[in-house]
Amino acid sequence: MRQAMMAAATAAALSIAAAPPLAEAAELVVPALSYRTGPYAPNGIPFADGYADYFTLLNERDGGIEGAKVKLVECETGYNTQRGVECYEATKGQGALVYQPLSTGITYQLIPKATEDEIPIHSMGYGRTSAANGKVFPGVFNFPGTYWDAASIIVKHIAEQEGGDLKGKKIALVYHNSAYGKEPIRTLEELSKKHGFELMLLPVDHPGQEQKATWLQVRRERPDYVTMWGWGVMNQVAIKEAASVRFPMDKFIGVWWSASENDVIPAGEEADGYKAVAFHGVGDDYPIYGDLKAHVYDKGQAAGDGSNPGTVLYNRGMVAAMWAAEAMRKAMEIHGTNELTPAMVRDGYEALDVDEARLEALGLPGFTVPVKVSCANHGGPGLGAIQQWDAKAKEWKLITDYIPADREVVDPLIQEDSMAYAKEAGITPRACNM
Repeated sequence: MRQAMMAAATAAALSIAAAPPLAEAAELVVPALSYRTGPYAPNGIPFADGYADYFTLLNERDGGIEGAKVKLVECETGYNTQRGVECYEATKGQGALVYQPLSTGITYQLIPKATEDEIPIHSMGYGRTSAANGKVFPGVFNFPGTYWDAASIIVKHIAEQEGGDLKGKKIALVYHNSAYGKEPIRTLEELSKKHGFELMLLPVDHPGQEQKATWLQVRRERPDYVTMWGWGVMNQVAIKEAASVRFPMDKFIGVWWSASENDVIPAGEEADGYKAVAFHGVGDDYPIYGDLKAHVYDKGQAAGDGSNPGTVLYNRGMVAAMWAAEAMRKAMEIHGTNELTPAMVRDGYEALDVDEARLEALGLPGFTVPVKVSCANHGGPGLGAIQQWDAKAKEWKLITDYIPADREVVDPLIQEDSMAYAKEAGITPRACNM
């Protein structure tokens, strides 16, 4: 079956490459606000590698996107908000078509700047959740799901484990004490009212290396479940500390940014059973990896040291690049040119429709959820699966189907927060038919 899938993907790739391209265009400039240094580098590096390698594949295999090659411009932020803003200012004049800030703090700062400059932002599964309302945030996209989606999906999974009844249960949130970590709090508060569980909030200061007091509190308060919004070293420290107080790993569930190999391997066997929500597949058993090997890795074109392919965050960087490339391809289709402007790329994002057939043609069958964006909905389908760490096999495994977010709770919160932002910023929401 895998050989057949690879053959189909190769044929599809050849058909894309063989299609009559538009006229040769200037390069498509895509800045990468990466962080290969600093305390969050172990997580930033694999994402940056996957992001770069996907664009390299398009350039090497297909000659770019419809005759236009992608020029990736990396700018090192160190996961520092001020440096991220400086990177934006330093690169936007180079023909930047879209930004993926890879930081909620940087995203918050760039939303007004990029909106004024009419450059789209894709804060994929992070950033300001209420930016999912395209009526208020026409240039910001956060599909395939938001932090509030993730919070509700985790609670749905917990409820399923508890036979549907969470009354009297206690759920703790261990979170990075930053804009990122605070994002799910409001949603969890509303979910606690709906389901009758007690919410316990446990902030962890940057960078998260000191958590003994946090986990002593967990041992004392004995929550039934712990969920985590962590990043970088904070995640692995939390998992080690959870093990030290004998908290059951199968009742410890992280958001998708607390779910890489870097987070669990340092804890060894004690991390076995740890869970997290996910919006894409794990491992390298996808046809696209055959093309990456032939056109990128074997040619010495891989980013970084070549050790990250197939890891969670490498795959996440790759899927982010895939959606960016598909948005640019859609923009070319809409406007009939491969000489793109940021405004055209925004149009491509808003008309994006990557279904399962398209994922298969890209060599990514079943890799992620189909995404269809619209004028009003920039947050995508809001689906997430639960993955679990198998310490013996040293691999993540998806253990559930994709679970829909609790729209009854999430959508009113998005409406409330986005309209408050519109009032504060003097924005008149645009009309959308869909």
